[in-house]
Amino acid sequence: MTESQIRNLQQTADFIKKSYPHNPSVGIVLGSGIGNLSKEIDIEFQLDYASIPEFPVSTVEGHSGHLIFGKLEGKRIVAMAGRFHYYEGYEVDQVVFPVRLMKFLGVKTLFLSNAAGGLNPSFKVGDLMIITDHISLFTVNPLIGPNAEIFGPRFPDMSEPYKKKLIQKAKHIAETKNIQVREGVYAGVTGPSFESRAEYRLLHMAGADAVGMSTVQETIAAVHLGMDVFALSIITDMGIREEENIITHEEVLTAARQAEPRLTAIFKGLVASI
Repeated sequence: MTESQIRNLQQTADFIKKSYPHNPSVGIVLGSGIGNLSKEIDIEFQLDYASIPEFPVSTVEGHSGHLIFGKLEGKRIVAMAGRFHYYEGYEVDQVVFPVRLMKFLGVKTLFLSNAAGGLNPSFKVGDLMIITDHISLFTVNPLIGPNAEIFGPRFPDMSEPYKKKLIQKAKHIAETKNIQVREGVYAGVTGPSFESRAEYRLLHMAGADAVGMSTVQETIAAVHLGMDVFALSIITDMGIREEENIITHEEVLTAARQAEPRLTAIFKGLVASI
């Protein structure tokens, strides 16, 4: 990370703090079709992405594009209603800029959500999958380039990218609320084309249970910064399938919206437990 990038982050954080002086301890990133969690937030302050200095602007349907500050379950949080993807043409530093900004604002715990394609044949559309690990070999690492030691080490450990203590809490919350959850490995790819049938098979053979076009870069940046990460996927389509059907973004959004109330319940329970 260059000095100019660090300076931009600090300037953006200062801009926000002038209007919202509180320090959120929890950050939430809402994925495709998963924006209704924002309705559960007691909103104290909100900014459109376009009005934030240095901030990218989301271009994908299902990502509304504003930064929300407020309280959820009594805890101060900052939520991204819409994220940025490498396939939109952004540099990887822009993709993870909001995660790094959250660190500057005081966030210690990061919750990520996404819509993902199912690779595990035991999964079905609408399942929730707690991400226990990821495969990042198919996308660009956000730590490439100069390293800022104030953010983290040159070679950060990734043996536990998703905090086990948060995973256990989420499983307990799901059990008490009678919500079925799966666990698995998430493969991050660049997109934007959906994977071919051969690519789906390859990813599954590599050990992935689900695949998507986000989350991995955000997780790497957050772990580098010393943040605790929890991530949850909604399985919105099945990549490993026998029938000759196609996948559309519209069906992904529909499946995500139908499963969203269960995801929201788990996120709210986790925030309350911190």
